[in-house]
Amino acid sequence: MQSAEVLIKPILSEKANAQQEKLKRYAFKVNRKANKLEIKKAVENFYGVSVVDVNTLVAPGKNKTKFTKAGFIKGVRPAYKKALITLAEGDTIDLYANI
Repeated sequence: MQSAEVLIKPILSEKANAQQEKLKRYAFKVNRKANKLEIKKAVENFYGVSVVDVNTLVAPGKNKTKFTKAGFIKGVRPAYKKALITLAEGDTIDLYANI
């Protein structure tokens, strides 16, 4: 897989930002079929940093309901794979540069 196919987008939340500051750990939404070695290689090539550790998890899909004029509409938000990337000491990723 190409690095563009592996990394989907960074996760920007309060919890992810706290981990960036304290632990040098960054969260990314990644392709469900990507393994840890492919994720590590993709981050190193795309951002030019050295990765120490990669942890992955699959966040389950959630049931959602919405009340409309026609009645209740039920749906499911899709499951996705999340990767937590720990960088080497001294390396940083500026995720807000392109915003």
